[in-house]
Amino acid sequence: MAPSAAVNKRDDDIPSTSENFDLEKTAEEAKSLIEKVIKDVGKKSATRQLLFGSASGWATGFIMMKLGKAAAFTVGSGILALQLANSSGYININWDKLTRGVERVAERVEDSTSDKKQGLLKKVTYTQCNVYIICIMSI
Repeated sequence: MAPSAAVNKRDDDIPSTSENFDLEKTAEEAKSLIEKVIKDVGKKSATRQLLFGSASGWATGFIMMKLGKAAAFTVGSGILALQLANSSGYININWDKLTRGVERVAERVEDSTSDKKQGLLKKVTYTQCNVYIICIMSI
């Protein structure tokens, strides 16, 4: 057998990753694996449950931190690009109209939260007046 025939045969035996990749099958496998792990953790000791919860919480926090940084970078870059385009003359931003719109939204938010502020103020006042009772009850 010639060396080129062996190479061709070997290339034919190795499937391409794009041909055999089935997204639905992979999603089902991942779902079943996660369900299996969660069911298994529920049957383990409290220490293992605590470790699993801590590790999964850390991983979730780490991923959210990275996503948050990416989102902040994207929003910041967009603001910088708009400002650069404005100063270069590519676009014209009507700052007076934008300011009026932001003020209207701020007023709506303030109006919707004013009722909640009064309820919170009553709770804070109650806590300040009864701080000794609260301290005694917490012991």
